[in-house]
Amino acid sequence: MSNRLPSKLLAEFIGTFSFVFIGAGAAAVIGESVGFSGIAAIALAHGLAIMAFAFAYGPVSGGHMNPAVTVGVFAAGAMDATEAIAYLISQFIGGIAGALLLRILLGTASGLGTPALAHDLALGGMPLTITPAAGFVIEAVLAFFLVTVVLSTAVAGRAGKLAPLAIGMTVTFNILMGGALTGAPFNPARALGPMVATGKFDTAWLYLAAPLFGAVIAAVMHTGLGWLAQERMEPGRAARTPAE
Repeated sequence: MSNRLPSKLLAEFIGTFSFVFIGAGAAAVIGESVGFSGIAAIALAHGLAIMAFAFAYGPVSGGHMNPAVTVGVFAAGAMDATEAIAYLISQFIGGIAGALLLRILLGTASGLGTPALAHDLALGGMPLTITPAAGFVIEAVLAFFLVTVVLSTAVAGRAGKLAPLAIGMTVTFNILMGGALTGAPFNPARALGPMVATGKFDTAWLYLAAPLFGAVIAAVMHTGLGWLAQERMEPGRAARTPAE
C-alpha cells in the first residue's frame, strides 16, 4: 500500500464516488417496489463496484470506500487518527459528489437511491414496518459483517489477493438481506450522498451512526479473537490458516 497520503485520499475519493454513482444510480434506475429480482440487481451493482475498485485501489489506500470500514480499521489499531480523519473527509466528499452527478443526470424524482426504512412491507402475508430501533440494529449488524470481513481478509492478509472478492460478496449478500428493510447502505457516505442531493434527511442519524457502531464492535471482536488466538497458540508454533 502507498505511503503517500495524497494518493491514498485521491483513491478513496474516486473509489467512493464510483461506488455511490454506480450503487445509488442502479437503485435509482431500477426503482422501488421491484421485488427480489430488482434487489438482487441492486445488490450485484454494489457488490461488483466495491470489488472492482477494491482490486484497483486496494494497493494504494486499502480500498475502504466506507467510513464504517475506516473507523473499524482505526479502532482495530491498523491506522492512525490523522489518516483516518482524512480518509473520512475524502469518502464523504466522494459520496456527495457521486450523488450530485446523479442528480444532474437523473433529477431527483427517482430518489437517487436514498435509503429509507420499510413501511407496510408485505412479509409472510403481513405488513411489516421497520422502526428506527430495528433499522439501527439491522444497519449495525450489516456493517459488523462487512468490517469483520475486511479486517479478517484485507487487513490481516488471510485472503491474499482475493480479499476484494470476499468484500464484494459480503456487500452483495448484505443488500440481498437488508435491501428491502432499510435500503442497506451500511455505509455513511453511501447514505449521506443521496440525502444531500435530494435534501431528504429522514433518520439520517441512524444511517450515519449505526454502521459506525457496528464497525467498532467488529474491531473489538477482531482484536479479541486475535488475542485469544495468541493465548491458545502453542509455544514456538505459529498459527496456521486452514489452507496451510
